Amino acid sequence: MAAYDIIDHTYDVVVVGAGGAGLRAVVGLAEAGLSTACLTKVFPTRSHTVAAQGGISAALGNMGQDDWRWHMYDTVKGADWLGDQDAIEYMCKEGPAAIIELEHYGVPFSRTETGTIYQRAFGGMTAEYGKRIIQRTCAAADRTGHAILHTLYQQSIKHDVEFYVEYFSLGLIMENGVCRGVMAWNLDDGSLHRFRAHLVILATGGYGRAYFSATSAHTCTGDGNAMVLEAGLPLQDVEFVQFHPTGIYGSGVLITEGARGEGGFLVNSQGERYMERYAPNAKDLASRDVVSRASTIEIREGRGVGPNKDHVFLHLDHLDPKILEERLPGISESAHVFAGVDVTRQPIPVIPTVHYNMGGIPTNYWGEVLIKKGDNPDHVVPGLMAIGEAACVSVHGANRLGSNSLLDLVVFGRAAGIRAAQLVKPGTPHKNLPKNAGDEAVAKFDYYRNVKGKLPTATIRLDMQRVMQANCAVFRTGEVMDEGVKKLEGVRQSMSEIGIKDRSLIWNSDLMETIELDNLMQQAICTMHAAANRKESRGGHAREDYKDRDDANWMKHTLVSYDKKTGKTSIDYRPVHAYTLSDEVEYIPPKARTY
Repeated sequence: MAAYDIIDHTYDVVVVGAGGAGLRAVVGLAEAGLSTACLTKVFPTRSHTVAAQGGISAALGNMGQDDWRWHMYDTVKGADWLGDQDAIEYMCKEGPAAIIELEHYGVPFSRTETGTIYQRAFGGMTAEYGKRIIQRTCAAADRTGHAILHTLYQQSIKHDVEFYVEYFSLGLIMENGVCRGVMAWNLDDGSLHRFRAHLVILATGGYGRAYFSATSAHTCTGDGNAMVLEAGLPLQDVEFVQFHPTGIYGSGVLITEGARGEGGFLVNSQGERYMERYAPNAKDLASRDVVSRASTIEIREGRGVGPNKDHVFLHLDHLDPKILEERLPGISESAHVFAGVDVTRQPIPVIPTVHYNMGGIPTNYWGEVLIKKGDNPDHVVPGLMAIGEAACVSVHGANRLGSNSLLDLVVFGRAAGIRAAQLVKPGTPHKNLPKNAGDEAVAKFDYYRNVKGKLPTATIRLDMQRVMQANCAVFRTGEVMDEGVKKLEGVRQSMSEIGIKDRSLIWNSDLMETIELDNLMQQAICTMHAAANRKESRGGHAREDYKDRDDANWMKHTLVSYDKKTGKTSIDYRPVHAYTLSDEVEYIPPKARTY
């Protein structure tokens, strides 16, 4: 610690991350008069929310009758009954108001001829409790995340929010089980900063880059999740990793589910619309886990397309070019750039690609981080909140429905702001931090800055990603995952031989990527162990040796803790919240998996 000068800051609340969840929280905090700092390792409008394409779900009923209870039913069912029903009710009930609020903030939603917000069909979204497909997903063409992110950033500027841009968060400051702040590294001038706050809100996104092929940006390294693990707190349900059915073959670039919502369909090498076999009712708009498994089966059974028969085709060429130009302009451009395809004439080559982490930091529907303590499975960690993909509020359970992610961001980002305003009075005095506050984070930073091993960061990262891609994929078996556990342990041990060449403090991308790899490694190990431990198939976790869902033994959340010194994981469980917030809806019990 003595080798570095530490710059101190004090705020009511510190938000780490400036994606959709972080910015929505920031706006709410500013409106409540709380002094707020927002730390982000990229400029806010470069956060990964900008890549969200298809839309944001809410039961507005602009394209026909809808009801938030139907939306809740679909979400509980899509989550394969592992979602917490109180949180799901809160999200679906608050959804319409959240959309109207975004509209008033200035989000340029696509419109119907009558001027209402346009809504498209998305996988798993139905009316009358599963009886028919419904158009529930509000869209701004196919750049919905881009529109929401830019609008929320503009609102943040309006409220004079203090941003610390290109600050890389290094670790939480914990004292006797209470979060007191966070340490960060300013990439621009190399300085280290200690932020003291009554509340720290983690909105750092997922860790898709633990895999070789992912739709996630290279910045998606789960930094907040890793900081939580290093603070001795567990992650929840990390075995549930969602594969999006339509990543562009060869690059992993996302083709939104909205493409199928507008009438696109998948075919195999025989030209067959194979989803009609796997999901006769929903067909190409079945939930993502179902479509991803179906495409994988087609490829494995030799009905894939291309010279190696290792992908499938997505057809949009039957749609009116005007529809493509108006509603899917970004998709048309991505297909041209990354696949050399003219979507008005040719199909897009696609393959299931890692897209979303259902698991993360366990929270309640206010965003407060939870741990299991004694007989209380929902003990709140004082001073710490998490929202967005970094969190596991468990509205997505074992499998997220498309367009529920953006809703998750804005609803629970807003909820975190409301809760923070209840917990913290503006200008409340701070207690002094311990003298060693932040030492562990600085020690980690200093260690990696000075490592002199023979293995480059990129080599170890690739080894980790290949193990995850091969041993924790769409289909899993105990044998394959046990092999993955052993291989990952070998990769983890190779971290002792890591070396970097740049010792500087200013914009040292070599050092930054090495710390990100350390963060990813912890989450990869937790994911592999949790997946090997869950002996059933549920949502995004499909085991060929345990093909059925087992509600008697596995209707529970997995909690995984990690000891970085030994590389060992430990597993515990929390009960699923099988109750609702009100008497307006009844508890939805598990049923046989049917799509």
